[in-house]
Amino acid sequence: MTARADMCNGFGILHGGVTFVLADSAMAFASNAGNVTSLASSAAIDWLAPIAVGDVLTAVASQRWTNNRSTMWDITVSNAAGEVVALFRGTTRKVGPAIVG
Repeated sequence: MTARADMCNGFGILHGGVTFVLADSAMAFASNAGNVTSLASSAAIDWLAPIAVGDVLTAVASQRWTNNRSTMWDITVSNAAGEVVALFRGTTRKVGPAIVG
């Protein structure tokens, strides 16, 4: 995702909510890749560095823990230079049914 000026707060840095949405979306794609409808049950983020207009961000989701119903995810958000700018942890719950028949 590229940070745009209309996504920035009054200080000219990317609004934290936008970074949260990027990380949450990465968790959603990862948790639903198993073809079972999964929804977020909790999430938290730590912002580690400011993000400027034009920065290109990448969010990578890694499964931290799982059982038959819930999964905990760690999402790392990095800029184009490879610097980690945010760390997100969330939990999803499988609520069924299959996404693709």
